[in-house]
Amino acid sequence: MSHEEGAASHACTRELLGAARTALERYQDVAVDADGSLSFQHSEVPCAVQAVELVEGLGMLSLTCVVAWDVPDDGELAERVATRAGRGLFGTLGLVRTERGADLTLRYAFPAAGLDTVPLGTLLMLVVSAASQVRGELLAEH
Repeated sequence: MSHEEGAASHACTRELLGAARTALERYQDVAVDADGSLSFQHSEVPCAVQAVELVEGLGMLSLTCVVAWDVPDDGELAERVATRAGRGLFGTLGLVRTERGADLTLRYAFPAAGLDTVPLGTLLMLVVSAASQVRGELLAEH
C-alpha cells in the first residue's frame, strides 16, 4: 500500500468513526479511545465500534458488544445461546469458554459508507438493543 493509499484508508476510517459517533451520541455517551475507536455502554453492556477499509471504496464498521462474562457453563449454555442466535437478525453471538465460565459477545460488521446519521444510528442501536436483550434473557435464566 502506498503512502497515498494509506492516508486515504485512514481518512475513510476516521470519517466512518466520526459518522458512527454522531449517530450514537443521539442515544449514548460515547468515548473516543486512543486508537480512534469508539466505546460506550448500553444498560450494562459494554460496546466498541471500529472501522476498517477492506478495499478502496468498501468502508466497514464493526460493532462488538460484550453481552456477559464469567457466566456459569451449566452444560446447556451453548444450546441456549445457539437457540437465541437463531432468532436474531442483527449480529452474531459468540461464546468463549474460560476458566471462570463463559463469555458471550454479539458482533456485527457492515458496509457503512454513505449512511446518513439517522439510519446509521438506527442500525447500530438495533444491534446494541439486541445485545442488551440477550443479556437480560441470559441473566434471568441464572
